[in-house]
Amino acid sequence: MSKNITKKILVIGSGAREHAICQAFSRSKYQPQIFIIQGNAGTAKIAKNISDIAITDFKKITEFCLNHNIDFVFVGPEQPLTLGLVDYLESKRIKVFGPSQKSALLEGSKIFMKKIASDYHIPTAKYQTFQANSNSVSQALQYAKELGFPCVIKTDGLASGKGVIIANNFAEAQNAITEIFAGKFGEAGKKIIIEEFLEGFEVSYFVICDGKNFLPLGFAHDHKKVGEGETGLNTGGMGTFSPSLKISQELETRIITKIINPTLQAMITEGCEFRGILFAGLMIKNNDAKLLEFNIRLGDPETQVLLPRITTDFVDLIEHAIDKKLANIKIEFDDNKKLVCVVICAKGYPEEYGKGHVIKNLSEIEDKIEKKYHDNIQILHAGTSFNDKEIIATGGRVLNVVASATSFKEAKKMAYEVVDQIGWEQGFVRRDIASSVD
Repeated sequence: MSKNITKKILVIGSGAREHAICQAFSRSKYQPQIFIIQGNAGTAKIAKNISDIAITDFKKITEFCLNHNIDFVFVGPEQPLTLGLVDYLESKRIKVFGPSQKSALLEGSKIFMKKIASDYHIPTAKYQTFQANSNSVSQALQYAKELGFPCVIKTDGLASGKGVIIANNFAEAQNAITEIFAGKFGEAGKKIIIEEFLEGFEVSYFVICDGKNFLPLGFAHDHKKVGEGETGLNTGGMGTFSPSLKISQELETRIITKIINPTLQAMITEGCEFRGILFAGLMIKNNDAKLLEFNIRLGDPETQVLLPRITTDFVDLIEHAIDKKLANIKIEFDDNKKLVCVVICAKGYPEEYGKGHVIKNLSEIEDKIEKKYHDNIQILHAGTSFNDKEIIATGGRVLNVVASATSFKEAKKMAYEVVDQIGWEQGFVRRDIASSVD
């Protein structure tokens, strides 16, 4: 392919999700040139890291796009989306994949999301909203008592995945509400939601949308708690697996009919048609689904087990979404693939953890693993960077080991073999990822 028609793609973000997105683009028949703001030590192998531009510096991102003739931008994290990066780039006539700032409120404001669900009869937990004032703590506690315990307390705004608290009794509810209204989460906690606790099992469902049409990307199960057996503090995600063996075609159809379609139609009615990735967090009980929350981007670590199953060219798929032509493309999957992702974290995560620790011999280990496992193992980087030629840990979630096999049993076995081969002494993993499936 001649160089003058090579596509140029800019990815925004620096986590393992963005590493997986870059990999999906790199598998395209177009052999695109990939840039990433800001990237990590892993993305540097397949993309050009642009580490001197912040993901929220809209002006510099725009200048970069114009100076490098970028064909389109793919925004990974929620922060630049909720701040309006898509609107800004589109105002400069730069093609970009992701939702507008207004439609990003589906994730940016839990009150907005619940109001959409309530107004358009989308099944979700019973709830009320409360705003910080002199009577708010007592009023909120009264409602929590009426709901019964456990109940769920949520900040309205983004709180880095820590703004959802399950209160098992009155004292826990009182402590959580008091701390939130005292400013624990800043602006995000000026308003809260208290809602009923739903029982069942959780699953994440992803669809790609162009404003009117959508295509399913599939289901994934995430392990959110830091400890084995789903114990301890909430995290950004300790591991995940896909596809789901618990979701029938009949149930997926019901989810689309009762949750996805009404939401997308509601956004059109509200004047903010949704374009991008819609990520529905669902609670399943008695073969029916209720909406827990929406996110407006690919999940991390769910992306790492979703994208490798897609056999449709990823560049084609994203360009069809940007051009509002999803009706003209079919999405296809490798149904034989079972994927498991194990996240390697820095000791202390999700609380205080050390930074700057060297991950010894990682490049050599990666080369050996590539020769042994070929495409069945991917080591995706999250919180890593270079210090001279050494790879160091810079975040709480540091590496992801993604294994692909024809059975979950084999995928799990390979994933943990590789975790042990990496053998990073300053890191830890959960040893029960995907333990519910064989």
